Amino acid sequence: MSLRHATLHQLRIFQAVADHSSFARAAEALHLSPPTLSLQVKQLSETVGQPLFEQLGKKIYLTAAGRTLAEACRDIESRLEQLSQDLAALQGVERGSLKLAILTTVKYTVPKLLGGFCAAHPGIDVAMVVGNRENLLQRLAANQDDLYIMGQPPEQMDVVCEDFADNPLVLVAPPNHPLVGQQHIAPRQLMNQPFIFREPGSGTRLTAEKFFASQGVVLKNRLEVGSNEAIKQTVAGGLGLAVLSATTVVAELALGELVQLDVEGFPLIRRWHVVYPRGKRLSPAALAFKEWLYRHRP
Repeated sequence: MSLRHATLHQLRIFQAVADHSSFARAAEALHLSPPTLSLQVKQLSETVGQPLFEQLGKKIYLTAAGRTLAEACRDIESRLEQLSQDLAALQGVERGSLKLAILTTVKYTVPKLLGGFCAAHPGIDVAMVVGNRENLLQRLAANQDDLYIMGQPPEQMDVVCEDFADNPLVLVAPPNHPLVGQQHIAPRQLMNQPFIFREPGSGTRLTAEKFFASQGVVLKNRLEVGSNEAIKQTVAGGLGLAVLSATTVVAELALGELVQLDVEGFPLIRRWHVVYPRGKRLSPAALAFKEWLYRHRP
């Protein structure tokens, strides 16, 4: 067996199939025809001298050789990315790439900052992924991006975590709610009020539950909704109250679609954090964006 005849193109095709667990989805992602993709994987398998995939029913799985090759492909891709960053560093910060992963809630703040950064550094290629906390933690564990921006820092990972801005959480209600207009509402008055929550594991939800638990209040969970936009619409429709980041409800409060309740202890002050694996060597582009965040933070 000799891998000298294997090409980077074949390795990237193989990695795409491994990541998607599907030849069809990998072909679609790479904009290749399925026969072309299958031929490349077959040729790579012949070069390796062992089958890389096995099919059980309608699903495909990596063989032992496939798993070993997939791990090597990730190492190769990481080294090539580092080489790209090293070469870009020789040209200064105006070259290179930046990969960001941001929490869904941060999409109301960070993209505006990113727009200014891109205008100031047009030579930097930027890619941004928006996801919930679970998505970001998975990407962080796999070191898929340069920087991660989130509210609740991960406690079980060895990471660098630097806060850069406040993230106040407010309690909102529909305009016709009986508590609207009342001042200094005690948390215990919310004991039997229905609440609309994000999914379990959400940083906003964890913070709200921790606060109310400290007040001896058990909240009534009426619905769990997977996005802030859906929560806002649900609250506006009169189905319950919600704790949300103040940055997500600016327009709705201004239009009167939602009302912020004057609950004792609110707003709950959290912080936005820039997170990355400890020991990771940040590229000049990533360092420049981190500095930009601190200079232009809200």
